[in-house]
Amino acid sequence: MPNFSLPASSERYSRREILRAGLTGFSLLGLADILRARAATAAPQGEKTAIILVWLRGGASHLETFDTKPEAPLEYRGPFGTIDTNVPGIRVGELLPRLAQCADRYTLLRSVAHTGGGHPSGSLQVLGGDPDAQDKLHPVFPDWMTVVSHLRRNPGRALPNYIAVNPVDNYDNFQIAGPGYLGATYEPFKVLGDPSAPQFAIPNIGLKPEELPGLERRMTLQSGFDRLRRGLDLSGTMDAVDGFRKQALGLLTSPQAQQAFDLTQEDDRLRDRYGRNAWGQQCLLARRLVEAGVDVVATEFDGPLCGRVQNWDDHAVNQHIFEVYPYRMPTFDQAVSALIEDVYQRGLDRRVLVVVTGEFGRTPRISHVASSGGGVGSRDAGVVQPGRDHWPRANTMLFAGGGIRTGQVIGATDPRGEDPVERRVGPGDFLATVYRHLQIDYRNVSIPNLAGRPIPIVSQGDAIPELAGAV
Repeated sequence: MPNFSLPASSERYSRREILRAGLTGFSLLGLADILRARAATAAPQGEKTAIILVWLRGGASHLETFDTKPEAPLEYRGPFGTIDTNVPGIRVGELLPRLAQCADRYTLLRSVAHTGGGHPSGSLQVLGGDPDAQDKLHPVFPDWMTVVSHLRRNPGRALPNYIAVNPVDNYDNFQIAGPGYLGATYEPFKVLGDPSAPQFAIPNIGLKPEELPGLERRMTLQSGFDRLRRGLDLSGTMDAVDGFRKQALGLLTSPQAQQAFDLTQEDDRLRDRYGRNAWGQQCLLARRLVEAGVDVVATEFDGPLCGRVQNWDDHAVNQHIFEVYPYRMPTFDQAVSALIEDVYQRGLDRRVLVVVTGEFGRTPRISHVASSGGGVGSRDAGVVQPGRDHWPRANTMLFAGGGIRTGQVIGATDPRGEDPVERRVGPGDFLATVYRHLQIDYRNVSIPNLAGRPIPIVSQGDAIPELAGAV
């Protein structure tokens, strides 16, 4: 066994610092091991496409947004009108005036349907293609975001290839997205907190100059530990670790990573255009990240901006749907329209696809139930109020950028918004469309599950031709 000794200057370090350095080093080694596991094969070269997912947790009402039914009976249509967009023949809900003015830059898919009637099952079907109509506590199939993280892994990049800004992960105690049988290695890099808050910062991204000497001392000590480990290693594993440790350290020291997360570098007028709130700044951060080279950014719209129950699950028992929509939609309208316009203005529209959706739509027939409690968008407890329930039989998705032909509507639902009557598509078609944009061969790519059995990333469905891009 070779001798292990600290550098000649080690007498300057206290016992506590040596212990801390050792623990820090092994922690970095653990991260390096994770990165090595992600790099079993190299990422395909030359791929530059990316996706931003805006997830509406709980399920937005298609009838109040992008599939209005002004001629439906009163018990279906609700009180809001429709407005013209800048594309002749396309109309949207009156609560979306900003999005109405950029309809030439997105496409509406109005005929999405599936069988997952609960939040968990609906989310797992849309995000991972799980065919099961029953809710489950944890996903079996990996969501498409982690599949992309797996297939595009590259230990040499400065930024993770999948970042979740306010993650799409849980609904109550159910996990609605995740790596499934891929394992925790492919969890996203998670950005928590409100990006609009003055004190917002990403932990462990970019060290201050005065912190670098301390990191250098710890890594010098770690090199000593590595010499000891290398002496015990007969497989050559330690030699391979070095490259992955460099990537882990890159997150700490990379100016590119630090700048990508720094919203203060944006012009104040642009930040105002997105909205100085959580949703607006989440979208702005997502744009910065894909521009910096991140493949997938998922961001969830929930929290206080949604109203009392802090999501889009607008049962009458939860919220007064026709009072909560005027509260939340101006923020939604501002943030999403700003994101779409910014993607185009910065020349990202050929390679970056923006997708806005939740797990399903809402019941076309309005229900009336006593409220469970007062608050923003909800009457006092016991007061009967209107709402809409879960409706997996019809949903509208918005697609912008991605080199697709925009300013169009794909599919249609019946006059009450209950079922698709034209161009019905399912979760598999959606997933195939996503993978096609990311230049992943969804027809032939499989990933082994925990038993080693190859599972196709799309088991049923084809990419939607009308959403084909030419990147």
